[in-house]
Amino acid sequence: MLEEGQQHRSKNERLKEAASFVKKKLEAARGFIDAIKQRQHTLLSTMKAIEKLQHDFFVDEEESKLKPMVLKYVAEEIGMDVSTVSRIVNNKSVQTDFGVYPLKFFFTEAISTTSGEDVSNRAVRKALADLIDREDKRHPHADEKLAALLNGQGYAVARRTVAKYREQLKLPVARLRREL
Repeated sequence: MLEEGQQHRSKNERLKEAASFVKKKLEAARGFIDAIKQRQHTLLSTMKAIEKLQHDFFVDEEESKLKPMVLKYVAEEIGMDVSTVSRIVNNKSVQTDFGVYPLKFFFTEAISTTSGEDVSNRAVRKALADLIDREDKRHPHADEKLAALLNGQGYAVARRTVAKYREQLKLPVARLRREL
């Protein structure tokens, strides 16, 4: 139809209009396809950067292996703005051999260890959950004691941080964890 409309330029007005319509729609479709390709490229670049920065997690699939990572690290890795990376990871998931994870799962805050190294706050939460799991249920540890035990494991955390993480884990305070 497009070729026919271009061949009969001055003859048929309706054919010219139809050819013009088809041409506009074809250009719009090409633009749409280009946008999808760009989106696919950006998403793939982002996922490759996440995989590179969180390589240890993808090898062992242990949450404690997640390294502290913020949007800025991925943005620098792929050469894009932080706001672009934020939009990319929002409401998106990745399927791995271990399961399906939202992309935001891989972004964690940093907690300094006593040796000066940074670890993911998820590692600290896991250590906290393990401590509470193994504690004597007749004499559960208060947040202050848990903070001291975590500091003994090398995690430099305050009592308030322990309380915050305990609440995030939906674990009650010591007096409510006590069993007779």
